[in-house]
Amino acid sequence: MADTKRQNPNYKKTLNLPKTVFSMKANLVQNEPASIKRWAKMKLYERIREKSAGRPRFVFHDGPPYANGSIHLGHLLNKVLKDFVVRTKTMAGFDCPYVPGWDCHGLPIEHKVMQENRAADAAGAGDRPARLSGDAARREADIDRMAIRKACKAYAKKYIKLQSTQMQRLLTLADYDRPYLTMSKTYEAAVLEVFAELVGKGLVYRDLKPVHWSIENHTALADAELEYYDREDTSVYARFPVCTAAGEGGTSQVDPLSGADLLIWTTTPWTLPANLAVAVSPRATYGSYKTSGRQVVLATELASKVLSAAGEAVVDPVRTFTGDELCNAVLYDHPFLDHRQSRPVVGADYVTLEDGTGLVHTAPGHGVEDYLTGKAHGLDIYCPVRDDGTFDDTAPDWLRGKSVWEGNDLVLERLRQSGHLFHEEKFTHSYPHDWRGKTPVIFRATEQWFVGVDQSCGGASLRDRALGVTESEVRFIPEWGRNRMRGMLESRPDWCLSRQRAWGLPIPAFFAPEGVEGEPLLTAASVLAVADQVRQNGSDCWFMASPEELLAEYDVSQDPDAPQWLKNDSALSRERLRKAGDIFDVWFESGSSWNAVIRQIFGDDCYPTDLYLEGSDQHRGWFQLSLLPALGVTGQSPFKSVLTHGFMVDKDGRKMSKSSGNALEVDDLLKEFGADACRWWVSSLNFENDIKVDHGFFAVAGEEYRKVRNTLRFMLGNLGDFQMSRDKVRFEDEDATSIDAWATRELIRLSDAVLPAYEQYEFRKAHEALFNFCNHTMSAVYLTAVKDRLYCDAADSHRRRRTQETLYRIAGTLIRVLAPLMPHTADEAWTALEGEDAGCVHLKPFQDIQCMTNIPVDDDWDKVMASREGWLKTIEEARQKMGIDNPLDCGLRVGDAGLLGKFDSVDLADMCGISRVEVVDGVEPQVLDLRDQPRCDRSWKLDGTVRERDDGGMLSDRDAKALGAG
Repeated sequence: MADTKRQNPNYKKTLNLPKTVFSMKANLVQNEPASIKRWAKMKLYERIREKSAGRPRFVFHDGPPYANGSIHLGHLLNKVLKDFVVRTKTMAGFDCPYVPGWDCHGLPIEHKVMQENRAADAAGAGDRPARLSGDAARREADIDRMAIRKACKAYAKKYIKLQSTQMQRLLTLADYDRPYLTMSKTYEAAVLEVFAELVGKGLVYRDLKPVHWSIENHTALADAELEYYDREDTSVYARFPVCTAAGEGGTSQVDPLSGADLLIWTTTPWTLPANLAVAVSPRATYGSYKTSGRQVVLATELASKVLSAAGEAVVDPVRTFTGDELCNAVLYDHPFLDHRQSRPVVGADYVTLEDGTGLVHTAPGHGVEDYLTGKAHGLDIYCPVRDDGTFDDTAPDWLRGKSVWEGNDLVLERLRQSGHLFHEEKFTHSYPHDWRGKTPVIFRATEQWFVGVDQSCGGASLRDRALGVTESEVRFIPEWGRNRMRGMLESRPDWCLSRQRAWGLPIPAFFAPEGVEGEPLLTAASVLAVADQVRQNGSDCWFMASPEELLAEYDVSQDPDAPQWLKNDSALSRERLRKAGDIFDVWFESGSSWNAVIRQIFGDDCYPTDLYLEGSDQHRGWFQLSLLPALGVTGQSPFKSVLTHGFMVDKDGRKMSKSSGNALEVDDLLKEFGADACRWWVSSLNFENDIKVDHGFFAVAGEEYRKVRNTLRFMLGNLGDFQMSRDKVRFEDEDATSIDAWATRELIRLSDAVLPAYEQYEFRKAHEALFNFCNHTMSAVYLTAVKDRLYCDAADSHRRRRTQETLYRIAGTLIRVLAPLMPHTADEAWTALEGEDAGCVHLKPFQDIQCMTNIPVDDDWDKVMASREGWLKTIEEARQKMGIDNPLDCGLRVGDAGLLGKFDSVDLADMCGISRVEVVDGVEPQVLDLRDQPRCDRSWKLDGTVRERDDGGMLSDRDAKALGAG
């Protein structure tokens, strides 16, 4: 008996299935390096520069990282954000060059070299650069320094090469073949040009004053070279015996104090041997109080707290007096130094009553405020501590040769034995540490070179000028950066420029020959003469050439600022001059990049630069230390805008470090996720604040990246048989109600959201708009809606070609706006879209996106999409109730014919993922169970037109027409 069961024809080969070279698996780890090679081979950076010639300039200036070690997560964030800026500005129609740089000099590198070569002979000289007298000794020291400098230069070159490769692996695009290096001859000469200007304007001086001193590295440090960590110390309340209370200016109130002790408080007992005065607040009230020992004098406001802490009875004062009455009327003896003259009580406005006793131990050689007080009252700037942190021979014999940290305990014990210790207690406080060695620093008076921030320069001080431009001329992103910068400028001391190390640009000062007194030779003309030598030979010439050779172009007769001793004897042999042994603070070198890079590479017309972008710590670092010399030289800020990002912390808010075991390695992340996924993660960040980081966050970014890629792949796959030149359709007014018109308007909205976000550096806002467009607008709505027609319509039908043209426009635009964030994927997709000969997406502008605005779109689409949300809920509830597994087994009857009647019911059905929609006025949405109706063997729809065809298959009218079946 014959089998009468109907055999369904296999229609799979009749479908328009996707075809694309854009694979589902990204294989970023393998494929991204190929893109890097492709871009290098095609000289992409140079081609962008050529294509950008004549456009408006947007000058971004790259702050130089240290050429020290591999890049870390902070570099990833910083370099990718910078790349976002440069790429978005370039595609927005600007000429935006990106010249990367490296900070090559300074302690970070020398410290590493010394660690690696501790056993070498040069290491000993590098640890403590010799300050020897005599020409032979100075030449020997220069030879030792040259050995260190040679090793440092090799170290810097090694890590510049490594970091450059690593940064390119992040898919950043910059002029890596021609970076700026602070150790290059031209850069060093440009720094000296800035210095010469500051010298010529009287802003540079040399003085003996206390500075932050690194004991480990034997050098002065700037504020920007400090890191603060909690440290436990002992605070001491010490008795200073009053020896005279009836001196000039004495009063009856203070006369009886001869048998009392001034009670001082200090957190650095090791500085007590350098005490030369006690400071009080002139307007505060002080009292003498009976204790179990002698009476003590302290501020009345603090008496109860101090006495009770020491276990003394809290009593009323025997008498009171103002701080002003104590000044110049009371002298005291040092508690443990013999044969020293009595010391004064002086007034100081900085004395507060927040902590301590209201009487401040003052050591002018060991604190900035102490120094200023000492200068105001004619005190010596006494510092009994050597550069290695040990006490010298002017200290008591029981301290000589001991470290200051040992000195804390020794001084405490001496006070205890002599009966001058009133009270001691442990406390934890935030204390400055050397940023490289992570060891605690001290204040120590040494002779250093300074830039005076309060000295007049063109009618106003550098500080006032900096505060002025910070307030009104510079844009801060985020805005709170303005207050942060202002506060740091208001409180900063004069800038200590000199460092006692080998690896850096020498400060070109010359001291008078031995036996000749006078100021050093350091004038604008002499500095420029040395700059000429450095430009030709590099800064090594300072150590290798004689003073006569270094000053070959210097004419003392033409220099009105030359020191008098040189003017008096211009025939004095320059060979007898003594070269200074200090180098510049590396922050002065990097802080002069606006001259060495912007003005000398880009040109004066690019100054000031449009944008500086670094971490928020650079408010006190590179931003501030670029602003001050630039104002001194040009009178202008070197930047128009400052953008800052936060720091990486772990998911619990702790600082990330290898020692803590919570650090993530950039190389590991790139091997696991690829650079585009990591960049996508960066674009998702609220980077203005500190950023919590966890491995899982990159996994989330990788999953989001996959969804974006799949969106692109669907579009590209369905454009495999589409050529814009051949298949372009004309959008007519009646197409305004098509879902293609709606998708086009959503694309324009995407552009309107993303491009302004890029312009304002709001990359997170752009990220959110892009992901929502891919994940919702495209994947969840439009691509789901048009999948049926793309697969099942006749290949060259008007409706399918219209949708393909829409996909082409969407893909082209989406690829371009994604390009700054995920450059490899965008370029890969662009090649899949346009073909191998289409060039590179990174050469394409954003401006072409605007050509879609002439496509008509019905204004009621927003209402339809709002209704869709309710329809989907109704359909889902009905499916659950009716037990319908396949949404194509559903139809929907809806009302509001006045609104919906003009829209294609097929579009309405497709965007809900069901077989059909019926528009009937005056009804509530009602789900139709279509399971008893025939299903199309090709599209699986039940659209009401399905019937058996000549080939025996069950086809809808649309599918039959596509196949030419009767």
